[in-house]
Amino acid sequence: MIKLPMVSLAVRRLLSGGLISNYHCSSACGHCLYRSGPDRSRRYITAETAAAVLGRIKLLGCRAVHVGGGEPLLSPETVALILKAARDAGLSVEYVETNSSWFTGKGKAVEVLTRLKTAGLEALLVSISPFHNAHIPFNRVRGVLKACDQVGIRTLPWISGFLADLSALDTDRVHSLEAFGTHFGETYLAEVMQRYWLHPGGRALDLYRATMPLKPTDEILAQNPASCYRDLADTSHFHVDLYGNYIPGLCAGLVIDFGDIGRSLSIDKYPLLALLAGAGIQGLLAFAADEHGFVTADSGYVNKCDLCNDIRRYLCAEAGATYPELGPAGYYR
Repeated sequence: MIKLPMVSLAVRRLLSGGLISNYHCSSACGHCLYRSGPDRSRRYITAETAAAVLGRIKLLGCRAVHVGGGEPLLSPETVALILKAARDAGLSVEYVETNSSWFTGKGKAVEVLTRLKTAGLEALLVSISPFHNAHIPFNRVRGVLKACDQVGIRTLPWISGFLADLSALDTDRVHSLEAFGTHFGETYLAEVMQRYWLHPGGRALDLYRATMPLKPTDEILAQNPASCYRDLADTSHFHVDLYGNYIPGLCAGLVIDFGDIGRSLSIDKYPLLALLAGAGIQGLLAFAADEHGFVTADSGYVNKCDLCNDIRRYLCAEAGATYPELGPAGYYR
């Protein structure tokens, strides 16, 4: 390995975060940070893993979690076992996220939600956006909102500012982003990017490339500090997935064995994270180029996250490199 500053990352205390119950999803939304979709494994978190993960989350200082996916409500039984595991661990579940694709009728929805309320579900974050409407008719979302109201489950519409937009088109059908652009004007996608908070990672990078100018690699390197430690160590919105992977910061495609959280990470076990923590994107780029022949794209990149994602994709999918922090496998397919 070339000589670059390497720093052992340490994540010792967790503030606020969530549990990813599954990566399988009925949708493949264009903004999805974790690249969830119909092609991902249908595996869900087990009761044993949920108990172990949630117990350790509480031990490391966090008092409440949310539950996301994928689409958690494709398996209501899994949501129920997570609620039980959280209760046993002394954690509260702030909300469960849903895209409403599971809605087939009000009666069935009321039945499912009644069981989950009995299991401890208090709030449902209901996704409302043009990204989701490309896969899910808006009337399904309305159906879930009405069912929650009947059952007495609090709803968090994310984002209610799009209710008028989705209501303006046929609510029984799905509509592409292009269809919204045709209806509202050619600047609609760029405006949506301002109205819906998106992190530049996963599939969202394609949206950023469509709406933002690309910068030369040298400019990106010059604009960013020679360390990503703060980003990787941030626990203000952490996630742990069904495989027991801790995802550092919002860096989808990077994973840490959750059993290693709470102490300094081994540089030998996590060399890429040590490079990012010690030498930033500059260090990861130099290593990937010298050790694996990575070449940057002539077209440039949106920002350092875009460059980092391209390097990691190359290492995993093209160079055939096996580093424990590159995962889960489905992210890079």
